[in-house]
Amino acid sequence: MANGPPLVPAGDALPLVDGFGRIISYLRVSVTDRCNWRCLYCMSEAVTFVPRSEVLSLEEIERVCSAFVALGVRTLRLTGGEPLLRRGILTLMRALSRHLESGRLDELTLTTNGSQLADAAAALAACGVRRVNVSLDTLDPERFRRITRWGRLDRVLDGLAAAQAAGLAIKLNCVALKDVNEDEFDRLIAWCGERGFDLTLIEVMPLGDIDGADGFSRARQFLPLAQVRERLARRWTLEPVGPRTGGPAHTVRVRETGGRLGFITPLSDNFCQSCNRVRLTATGALTLCLGRAEAVELRPVLRGCSDDDRPLLTALRNAIARKPEAHAFGAALCPARSVAGRLMNLTGG
Repeated sequence: MANGPPLVPAGDALPLVDGFGRIISYLRVSVTDRCNWRCLYCMSEAVTFVPRSEVLSLEEIERVCSAFVALGVRTLRLTGGEPLLRRGILTLMRALSRHLESGRLDELTLTTNGSQLADAAAALAACGVRRVNVSLDTLDPERFRRITRWGRLDRVLDGLAAAQAAGLAIKLNCVALKDVNEDEFDRLIAWCGERGFDLTLIEVMPLGDIDGADGFSRARQFLPLAQVRERLARRWTLEPVGPRTGGPAHTVRVRETGGRLGFITPLSDNFCQSCNRVRLTATGALTLCLGRAEAVELRPVLRGCSDDDRPLLTALRNAIARKPEAHAFGAALCPARSVAGRLMNLTGG
């Protein structure tokens, strides 16, 4: 792993700004497309993973992340697939933590399915991680197994307990699925409130052509969160928590529990005007918009100039200039054919 930030030529340390005036300060990185679960809305049970030779090495991932930090990115989030399955992931986290120590990075965090969290929580905290996002769509063990196909709820609960013991703040991400888990939202709000967890509800996104597997249909399972919020407001007092940041969630505070509740609505309510993020896939494609198929391939740049970061920095600035104004999710709510053909496990959850 590198011992310092990449070279930034004089005059090139200005913030990354796209063609619509949005400052890009957040990078999400898929460190692997592999996952030990097969969630219905994410991938098919018989998914084919990309060859390992096409996946970026940890050193290449660190190099891209450090280049983004040098250009003003303040938040790094590692994702997958399941990021804690990637061999050497903690070595990468420790290497990236130097940017926290230098003050150039505000936050280093990750999103996980929680299955490996019990073993990794203390080490993550030692790397400077202060909070994690954990995917959890249900508190019912049998329903959990059906949604994830291969997952075990008890392992996630153990991971949450370990993360809390390590001092990590926890936010749960729950994909809202009509006729699947919509009867659990009240229970999840109360459960999270009791434990001090935040909760975010997310509309199912049309990424990857996976409809039909196990009877799953995005069109049938799509649940507009405006309806959910209206329903929840009959039981809970939902209070605004201040101006919206560059993140995708509309966030409220639940007065009765004191917890925060977010709503991510890529299909029913466009949030693109404040977008501050881009994504790096496990294979090195810089995805400028989650809801667009276009991407900029960075792997050839990385492997073609191993001892000079200037071509990489130039490639990043040129890519950000091409970031589209808005996604294409809302053209037809959850069509049978996905907007972007890549699966979420490759893109990064």
